[in-house]
Order: sequence, then structure tokens, then C-alpha cells
Amino acid sequence: MSKTLYLTGKQGRHLRGLGHHLSPLVMIGKEGVTDNLTAALEEVLAAHELVKVKIQDGCPYGREEAAELLAKKSRSRIAQIIGKTFLLFRENKELKEDKKIKLPSGKK
Repeated sequence: MSKTLYLTGKQGRHLRGLGHHLSPLVMIGKEGVTDNLTAALEEVLAAHELVKVKIQDGCPYGREEAAELLAKKSRSRIAQIIGKTFLLFRENKELKEDKKIKLPSGKK
């Protein structure tokens, strides 16, 4: 498990609070991580910075494996893995300041 894929405790808690009410916008099904799925994730991360991903029945990956694979492919970080759902975060420097997610400092 690569620590660079995960956020600090304080950052993770902040993002979990923001992500609690989100609906999953990306679903991993029995085909696993396809080019189309990766492209969809890229679009959602660019627009929102924080995305909830759901693992559907028949997915060939375990939850940690799926989260880490998508985090690596999208250069994002894992904010939470819970049940068959996980949150990914990637800062988008192009977003307007009022649309950006402001992370607390990296200290715990």
C-alpha cells in the first residue's frame, strides 16, 4: 500500500465530510478498469476534484486494489474506502478559486 496515494488524517476527514452526500459518478463493473472508465474519471475529477466511485458486483478487483489502481491511473489520492465505495481527490489548479476544495494543512 503506497502512502503517497493516501491523504493525511486531517485532509481525509475534511474530504470525507464533503464526500458524504455525493452520489457515485463512476462505477467499476465486471469489465474492470477500462479506457472509457478512466476517461470518465478524468472528466469528473477535472470538474469536481472529489469523486465517489462505486464497485459493482462482478468487479475483478478488491476495493483497495481498485482504489489504488484508479488513484495511480488518474494521479489522484484516496480520501476514503468504505464498503464498496471510495473517494478520490485530485486538485485542479484550473478551477476558479470559489469552486476549488481547500484542504487543511498536512499536519494530523
